[in-house]
Amino acid sequence: MINTLERIPWWRDRRVMPWIVQAVVGLVLLVVISLLVGNLVRNLTGAGLLLSWRWLGQPASFDVAESLIPFDASMPYWRALLVGLVNSLRVIVVGLVGATLLGTAVGMASFSSNGLLRRLARVYVEVIRNIPLLLQLLFWYFVVFLALPNGTAAFQLPGVVVSKSGLYLAWFAQGFSWQGPELVNGVWQAPLRLSVEFTALLTGLITYSGAFIAEVVRGGIASVPLGQWEAATSLGLHWSASMRSVVLPQALRVIVPGLNSQYISLAKNSALAVAVGYVDLYSVSETTLNQTGRALEVFLLLLGSYLIIDLLISAVMNGVNQLVQIRER
Repeated sequence: MINTLERIPWWRDRRVMPWIVQAVVGLVLLVVISLLVGNLVRNLTGAGLLLSWRWLGQPASFDVAESLIPFDASMPYWRALLVGLVNSLRVIVVGLVGATLLGTAVGMASFSSNGLLRRLARVYVEVIRNIPLLLQLLFWYFVVFLALPNGTAAFQLPGVVVSKSGLYLAWFAQGFSWQGPELVNGVWQAPLRLSVEFTALLTGLITYSGAFIAEVVRGGIASVPLGQWEAATSLGLHWSASMRSVVLPQALRVIVPGLNSQYISLAKNSALAVAVGYVDLYSVSETTLNQTGRALEVFLLLLGSYLIIDLLISAVMNGVNQLVQIRER
């Protein structure tokens, strides 16, 4: 008996053609990339700007207004870029925590028995999601925080002072004694001070990202069957206990994948810090580019840094997603 598959021409063989198409597409991409890279190298060589990283060891000759690690103008460029990276990570980490808490609270409020609370949550999400983030950052910086008074007229709460010069928080001082903000010679002082630029940026990112996370949480909660709510109620659990112990654990398998994209968006949106004057990785990179003229190297470092940050966030969230998935027995 003759096998009919042997008589099929190779260009009609469904087992062969996909591999041939992929090989051709891959070859074309390699040719295009090699042409672009070759053209770039020729242009850089002609301009005397061939890739070099020696400039990273030269003195930066500029100061950074806000730094969590020691830095001065005599230190090299790599140290300045590290300061900017740490400042960006500071905003991203705190922003992720704040946006998650806010978004979760608003998403849960969408299912509250209180009609006013449900409407407020809906209004918040619809308003914040439909206003560009850049405009919101400018609003928080110029309209809200820079309009605050200083001195004794500053907005004061127990352990917290909000003024035009920054956010002052009570913290543990020397000897682990709890110390709150104090007004000394008309200037507020506290163990923990956040600059007005950092506060405005963080407030804008948390408020904006929190609205999107709220929708992710709302969708996850809505995916839980109504029977689960009824079962929790029949056991005598009130609304908050039902949400915490029954509904949210089941909703996580839907919520976590959506959080991944929102977390990555927050990390990328943190680059808008330049709009409010906060010194982050992009701001330091821009200053470095203006002084050294090493555009390609600076942008490679900048793009690579954000790529690594986003990949790390994605890897962590994929791991969390595996943990919360319901496993069939």
